Amino acid sequence: MLNTIKNQSMKRRTIIKSISSLGLALLLSAQGYAQSADSKGFKPLFDGKTLAGWKSAGGAAPYTVEDGAIVGRMTKGTPNSFLITEKEFGDFILELDIKLEGDKTNSGIQTRSHIDPNANNGKGRVYGRQIEIDPSARAWAGGVYDEGRRGWIYPLDLNEPSKSAYKKDEFNHIRIEAIGNELRSWVNGVPAAYVVDTVDASGFIGLQVHSIPAELDGKKVYFKNIKIKTEYLKPSPYPKGQYIVNLTPNSLSPTEQKNGTTLLFNGKNSDGWRSVKGESFPEKGWAIKDGIIKVQKSDGGESTNGGDIITKDKYSVFDLSFEFKLTPGANSGVKYFVTLAEKTSGSAIGLEYQILDDAKHPDAKLGRDGNRTIASLYDLITSDKGRGATRPIGEWNRGRVVVDKDNQVTYYLNGVKVLSYVRGSKEFKDLVAISKYKDWDKFGEASEGHILLQDHGDEVSFRSIKINKTK
Repeated sequence: MLNTIKNQSMKRRTIIKSISSLGLALLLSAQGYAQSADSKGFKPLFDGKTLAGWKSAGGAAPYTVEDGAIVGRMTKGTPNSFLITEKEFGDFILELDIKLEGDKTNSGIQTRSHIDPNANNGKGRVYGRQIEIDPSARAWAGGVYDEGRRGWIYPLDLNEPSKSAYKKDEFNHIRIEAIGNELRSWVNGVPAAYVVDTVDASGFIGLQVHSIPAELDGKKVYFKNIKIKTEYLKPSPYPKGQYIVNLTPNSLSPTEQKNGTTLLFNGKNSDGWRSVKGESFPEKGWAIKDGIIKVQKSDGGESTNGGDIITKDKYSVFDLSFEFKLTPGANSGVKYFVTLAEKTSGSAIGLEYQILDDAKHPDAKLGRDGNRTIASLYDLITSDKGRGATRPIGEWNRGRVVVDKDNQVTYYLNGVKVLSYVRGSKEFKDLVAISKYKDWDKFGEASEGHILLQDHGDEVSFRSIKINKTK
């Protein structure tokens, strides 16, 4: 009997071992299939020996082939130079390895790009979305820059964990997926930027050598293992909740919706908004047309025409994004944690993301140390926008306010992080004590509040107002 039980036990172990081995084999097989599916359809864009299929554009920096790599030499006195594909591409997945000598300049990979033949004294200028390669302390490698056109679209302040992915003076593996209206990037396997943009359905791919100061003359940029596929395209997994820059006005991509983002302004009517003075939307002072909600110009006074408008809902932890466009000399603001409990004859009280023409509105010179300038926490903390974050008057700017569960608040202007503070902290209370808000008890410390768009009597436009409450 004992031998029988022992034999049965051995048989069970053998069966379990066989099943485990089969499971491991199936797992390895599945992984192998996934890797095979991902690699299927890739074709080399560079043969490792010649520049066949490529041509120069823009500046005069030379490109050669050395030891199986395309080498671009930084050249003083010439504008940005590019080696571009003779062929144009629509949807694709591109992979390559890139290395820069030193960290005093940058490079990039053009995607679906074009040439303006009349620019650069008739020599032409490349324009289009570029995946940035940035070895500097700024660490924006993998971000999206619109070369020769709209400037920064996705600075990596929007995805700070990815800043450590790039390795200086080493070959870095870059993956770019341009599928439909979505452009996404990876640096050494780390997700970097995520952009939704309807501009440029196709165009060439380009390798950049940036313009340089004279002391960098002769430094090199290396590109190798360049391959592309245009078939069997399947978007790779991306971290849930990563911030997406969607340049399509008043729209949400499927991924944004899946992540829990909703529109506060639908681009058509005032649904979800009301006056601070009552339950209905103002009958004057505001206009909704062509996907824009606009404060109409009156006398430049604070809340004297249509008055401020607020969301019907209240929010506590959130990621708020909005686009705004100023007219010359204009003043407005986006406020949050607005409770309407404070008595005031002007605009409703709340923490404010300042919106201002710094050059022409006198408020820019009031307050302390510029804490009433654009993208500042109004009258409390000055915006650090010294990196060219502001767009010219008359162009759309992208604002963002993030409030997390620990009351950490962060401001962005066009993707650049410009300030951060903690609501209710000693530092915050000390700033309130010397501000115009000192007379309101526990200013800015409410557990929840409305989002507000300010009527300051100047024409200011808003669109693409969206919020995510899952932060």
